[in-house]
This record gives sequence, C-alpha cells and structure tokens, in this order.
Amino acid sequence: MGLAEVSDILWRERELLDVLLFKLEEEQLLLAAGKVRWLARATREVELVLEQIRLTELTRSIEVDAVAASLGLDANPSLSSLAEAAPAPWSDLFRSHRSAFLTLTQEISSLAEANRDFVSNAYRSAQETLRAIGAVSVDGYTAAGKREGSIPRRRLLDEAI
Repeated sequence: MGLAEVSDILWRERELLDVLLFKLEEEQLLLAAGKVRWLARATREVELVLEQIRLTELTRSIEVDAVAASLGLDANPSLSSLAEAAPAPWSDLFRSHRSAFLTLTQEISSLAEANRDFVSNAYRSAQETLRAIGAVSVDGYTAAGKREGSIPRRRLLDEAI
C-alpha cells in the first residue's frame, strides 16, 4: 500500500464527515420544527455514520502506519507530519486534507453542541410546563432510589387562553 491508498482513505473520511455534518443539520432542522416523530430515526442515522467513520479511521490508521514506516516516521504520525515527509504532490494533498478535516470537525462540533443545547432547553421547558400545570409531581429521587416530590396540585386552567 502507498500514498495513493492513504489519500483515497482520507477522501472517504472527508466524505463521511460531510455526511455527518448533513445528518446533524437534518437533526437540527427536525428539532427546530418540532418534528420529534423523526428524531429517533435521524439520531440513528447519525450513529450509523459515526460507526462508518470509526471503521474508516481504523483502516486509515493501519495504512498510515505502513506508509509512515516507508517514509522513516514513527508509528501513528499526525497528518501534518505525514505531509512534511511525503514527496510532492502528496505533501500538498495531505495538507489540503488536514485543512478540510479541521474545518469539518469545527463545523461538526459547533452543530452537535447546538443540537445538545436545543434538546436540553426543550426538555427543561417541557418539565417546567408540566410542573406548572401539576401534571408532573416528581422532582427527583432520594439516595435510596425512591421517588421524591410534591403532592400534585390542582390548577384552574383558563381554556380561553
């Protein structure tokens, strides 16, 4: 195996990261639209892409170690070290891959964090609403694992609102 195979794997990883970005964006749109019906499916699709990325990373690691040995590098070199040791035009291509990975991972991290915040805020809001109308009386659990909470309150709800 050689530099071309490593580059092919890096292209595949970039493709998968792009799909992950799309799936996270899709998940965010579902959250924003309140389409919780499809949220589990969207989350499952994100998990499937993450599994493909893990498998591709393993393949990349094996190939990069083989190429690193042929270039006189230690095992598990960084992409920037590989780019420095590789001959032209591979060095430029590996630098390009590195730059694209940095951009994609930043976008993915930001989007994943925004999705987590959205879900947390929606959950908190739902809990507060349910507590306000007395539908939820459980506030938590005791150290012994028993439910802890207040007695449900009766509320008068103005249906005209």
